[in-house]
Amino acid sequence: MTIYTTPLQFGYFFSLLLWMVLLVRGIREQRLSDRMLAWVMLLLALAMQDYTFGFAGINVLWEELNGFPRNANLLFGPAVYFYFQSQVNRSFRFDKKHLWHVVPFAVYFCFNLLLFVQGPQVVQRFQSSDVGHVVDYVYNIVVLVSYWYYLSRCTRIYRAYRTWSLDQHSETEHIGFHWFRNFVYAMIFWISFRVVMLLLDEVLDLSFYQDWWWNLALVAVAVYIGLTGLVQRQPANLHFETPTATDEPEQQPEDIRQETVTPEKIAVSQKLDQVMREERLYLQPELTLNELAKHLNTNASVLSATINQVFQQNFNDYINNLRIEAFIHAYQQPENQNYTMLSLALDAGFNSKATFNRAFKKAKGCAPKEYLTI
Repeated sequence: MTIYTTPLQFGYFFSLLLWMVLLVRGIREQRLSDRMLAWVMLLLALAMQDYTFGFAGINVLWEELNGFPRNANLLFGPAVYFYFQSQVNRSFRFDKKHLWHVVPFAVYFCFNLLLFVQGPQVVQRFQSSDVGHVVDYVYNIVVLVSYWYYLSRCTRIYRAYRTWSLDQHSETEHIGFHWFRNFVYAMIFWISFRVVMLLLDEVLDLSFYQDWWWNLALVAVAVYIGLTGLVQRQPANLHFETPTATDEPEQQPEDIRQETVTPEKIAVSQKLDQVMREERLYLQPELTLNELAKHLNTNASVLSATINQVFQQNFNDYINNLRIEAFIHAYQQPENQNYTMLSLALDAGFNSKATFNRAFKKAKGCAPKEYLTI
């Protein structure tokens, strides 16, 4: 064991362990998102496999298996993309229309397998030929394009999901979108680092030991994604339809708020205001737009547009502002002086201190203690 082998072996076996744990959990709990993250972890393990074995002195991949199509980089983008889809939409299932995502990998696999079965001499002759060098360059470019394409689509999912969640849920902490953002950022970091190392390798002809650094970066990314994904909450009632590459950009809340308020929406806003005053539904921590729409006997899209246009807020801000006013009113009552701010916040409908502090600062521009001492 050396400074080179230890981190890579840890990352490799850690990724394989998480692959098995997530796969078993996904099968047992019938959760596609866990199974997809499991395959992401396996692909990360395969990405660091060559250098892990190389630094350990195991040369079977370059000798007996030289030329075998073991590189699965073209599957990584689709795996991450489908993980995102299954995470935000519990009803997502694979269909025949999704098969085209594996076509590039299938072409790579069949081409290299055809060479491999012809024997090591054919493989070596092809790898050292001008055609082999061109194919290698083309393959690396296709991989980078694949990364860019799928991470772009994941970024689009993240942005659309963020807007959707704020318009559908009064509590977003447990269906948070920060994990998706950090996941994409982690991938962009590693891919950018890898590209820089590839360019340096072309210019400086880096040694095997210098290439170790981008593998170390991959270990860090794999550990972060594995641990964070393992403990990520898995809400059962998320049904967000992810945008496709050909979809028109969704209308933004700022655009919706500029539309003309119709008499129907005015009537809905008046009924909503009355229900909130009399029944105080905002005290329900897990209140959703669909639940509120059913209570008002209206359509969820109409209710969302009403809140955006009449109250100039998304659903999340609208409900949290009502909770904040309820908290302030309760705090100012003499009979509640023995209660902590957190207990009053929980009574007002918030389900955590972090959510309460974040919502309060957004609504009032300062922390609760600062506001209440003014």
